[in-house]
Amino acid sequence: MRAVVADGSGGPERLRTVRVPVPQPAAGQVRVRVRAAGLNPVDGAVRAGVFGGGDRRLGFGWDVAGEVDELGAEVSGWAVGDRVVGLHYGPVKPLGTHAEYAVLDASALAAAPSSAGPEAAAALPLSGLTAARAVDLLELAPGASVLVTGAAGVVGGLAVQLAVRAGYAVTALAGPDDEALVRSLGAAAFVPRGAAPAAPVDGVVDAAVLGEPALAFVRDGGAYVGLRPGAAPAAGRGVRVAEQEVAADGAHLARLVSLVDAGELTLRVAETYPLEEAAKAHARLAEGGTRGRIVLTVG
Repeated sequence: MRAVVADGSGGPERLRTVRVPVPQPAAGQVRVRVRAAGLNPVDGAVRAGVFGGGDRRLGFGWDVAGEVDELGAEVSGWAVGDRVVGLHYGPVKPLGTHAEYAVLDASALAAAPSSAGPEAAAALPLSGLTAARAVDLLELAPGASVLVTGAAGVVGGLAVQLAVRAGYAVTALAGPDDEALVRSLGAAAFVPRGAAPAAPVDGVVDAAVLGEPALAFVRDGGAYVGLRPGAAPAAGRGVRVAEQEVAADGAHLARLVSLVDAGELTLRVAETYPLEEAAKAHARLAEGGTRGRIVLTVG
């Protein structure tokens, strides 16, 4: 099968599409025929060597949308041909979902949205689970004021929608040209990047990883949730500081899929590239400024 790899870390030029054996599912695993796979910032970080890896071969891809192709032993609840989405967890791995086939634990899968094609569905797993875990960690009463930084990004935009659904009064912090976008996602108020909210908020979901500046927006005794493990600022003023750590969770992903199909969660795809143009996709990701997920498609 075809798979995107890099023999050691570096820039997008290190990426190439190679032929590798089709992976075989072990007990409790499912092989998925990949139709689309999201390209996330973590993939760029893996390629750049942020997580190590040395000169060994690196695979890419956490998100997957496709069909069940083969079941490992002791797997129930799935059948060959089922349309699924899933999260292939792990930064440094020899193969990810940027390939024709991917093997995942059965517990990492959920039925794909019936209302979305594979390209849009592939934008859900990592971003959706990250945003959902962050909003859950706020643990505030309905009606609480919540600020989402980086609200125009994929994770931030999903966090806005999920926070609104949780009953919070949401203020979105984003670029000055993004007000219409974040308000369309449900934000009741808008703060342009570089400014501060008019009054301290009960909680912050720091999708932009601002750190200390975002913590300063929180009232004494409020809550701050960081989205990058290990990057949260030190607690103070009685503010509860938490960090989300994403995990492959098919049951939680299934709940997010139901919100997509109910029209309560919007999936945004910025651009698509065929698998063979992964280097171009990585270069585009590095440029920044997208307002949706970059997705690789697999024929």
